[in-house]
Amino acid sequence: MATKQYGMVIDLHNCVGCAGCDIACKAENNLPHGFAWSNHALETSGTFPNVQFRYIPTLCNHCENAPCVANCPTTAMHKTDEGLTLHDVEKCIGCRACQVSCPYGAIYVNEDDPLSAFNSEASTALIANGTSTSKEVAERVGAPVPVYNPDRATTYPGIRPQGVPEKCTLCDHRLKNDELPACVVACPADARIFGDLNDPDSAPRQALAKHQASVLKQEQGTKPRVYYIREY
Repeated sequence: MATKQYGMVIDLHNCVGCAGCDIACKAENNLPHGFAWSNHALETSGTFPNVQFRYIPTLCNHCENAPCVANCPTTAMHKTDEGLTLHDVEKCIGCRACQVSCPYGAIYVNEDDPLSAFNSEASTALIANGTSTSKEVAERVGAPVPVYNPDRATTYPGIRPQGVPEKCTLCDHRLKNDELPACVVACPADARIFGDLNDPDSAPRQALAKHQASVLKQEQGTKPRVYYIREY
């Protein structure tokens, strides 16, 4: 076993439901419209006036027993020594076995050219003769799209090609620089606690020692590395 085993604890009591994690993830990873590596589930229960509302942040659980890894015929979806579930674009044959196998709906596939929506509107200015077009902005900043994070391309294609599965990587490109995932940094309430689960002094291990934790769909036996403590 590697020295580090990454995992995350989400403190629902601290979470304010702002979706800042979702926005930060999209910006960090150059996600197209309709993709949400960092997402959330909403639950309402009870009968008025005794109604309970829950906001549950979600992401790839980087499961120990990941079905997406077990069912990938080419090992494109794989586990790293540090416990991350990652995807190798070069090995992928686009069969989508990983997407079908994931019980959490955390894997997305680019059905179309990821730049098609941008290209269709690239030459249209919001205000004719008053604002720059998207194409002009992209050319000026030297990027494929106006809002683009080049750091994502250090470990993964900056903009993923058509027909390729993709999902949360826990910002593996940031971890290589000893930086926290973007969603963790962006959380204004410190609801996301990330670190090495093998280190008893790490923040997530301390949180798990203090509070009883739960995981999503425990009955699936996937052993998620994303834990939830307390209540929203």
